[in-house]
Amino acid sequence: MAETPDDLPEPDRLEGVLHPREMGHLFGQEKAEQELLGAYRRGQMHHAWILGGPLGIGKATLAYRLARFVLAHPDPAVPEVQSATSLAVVGDHPAARQIARMAHPDLLVLRRGWVPERKTVSGEIRVADVRRVGAFFGATAGQGGWRVCIVDSADDLNINSANALLKNLEEPPARALFILVSSAPRRLLPTIRSRCRTLILPPVSPEAIARVGETLAGMGADIDINAVRSAASMAEGSVRRALELASGENHELRAAAQSLLGAWPDIDRRAVHELGDMVLRGGSDAFDVVAEQVLDWLHAQAGGRARSGSRALGVWTDHWERTTRMARDARTFNLDGKGLVIKMFSELSALR
Repeated sequence: MAETPDDLPEPDRLEGVLHPREMGHLFGQEKAEQELLGAYRRGQMHHAWILGGPLGIGKATLAYRLARFVLAHPDPAVPEVQSATSLAVVGDHPAARQIARMAHPDLLVLRRGWVPERKTVSGEIRVADVRRVGAFFGATAGQGGWRVCIVDSADDLNINSANALLKNLEEPPARALFILVSSAPRRLLPTIRSRCRTLILPPVSPEAIARVGETLAGMGADIDINAVRSAASMAEGSVRRALELASGENHELRAAAQSLLGAWPDIDRRAVHELGDMVLRGGSDAFDVVAEQVLDWLHAQAGGRARSGSRALGVWTDHWERTTRMARDARTFNLDGKGLVIKMFSELSALR
């Protein structure tokens, strides 16, 4: 039987948790939401926005929330928009239902796609994916005049697909809206950044993370609310990380990786090999868990050096980029996870 869109895996979905496009609530990002609402209400919506900040803080949820609002209320001058206090759209609104099903004709989502010949999700957003943008914006908008393109995540663009996207950002049609989600906006092409307004979202408070857990549990998700509350204080402002910690899945992998990172720069080679064996048994998903821990750690290290004005900042951001490419290649080419773990931590040991 041929695979349908519902059969295909979604690389950015947590098991048992609603996808950001299905979330009707947003916690902890009220300031960013109000900035977007204010720009739209004044008729000053920039044609392209970068929503930046660490992984799992609500960037994608806010991107879909903005798309829903614009597509549900295409005229910013109407009373419903002028009196709105948030970007919330009721769940039974046609735009909300269509976006939840990925069926809205005026919304295009660029993300890592399915590669049929490899029967896996691509490690990057390819040029062929971005070429859809021209045709999408070239067609007549079907429901009110706005067309919205969400790039989730812009960090997954390779150099060729990034340049292809740039061509669309340079000469956008009227009533076009691009929303680029990025955990490392400074690593995007300067020419892309120059054509976008950048909105950096802060880490989410433990209290807001707990409210997310309570909301998801109330919607039927299999979530231990007490575990989420406990994990919230250890999640460094990331809702995603708190939910992963609370789920217990891959807990041993995360704990082993965090133990090694906590000992940096004195990383135990034997422990690295043991972690590699765990990844080898767990497959590509297991490597993704470890890579995510390392990338989050590198992001925090680079942030600390940026705040202190350290001249060594470039070393850390360059290493973040190399590690990102390593994780992308691992997914794309199904590389040996153990070997990559050993290489990853060997390179970390050399960082100073």
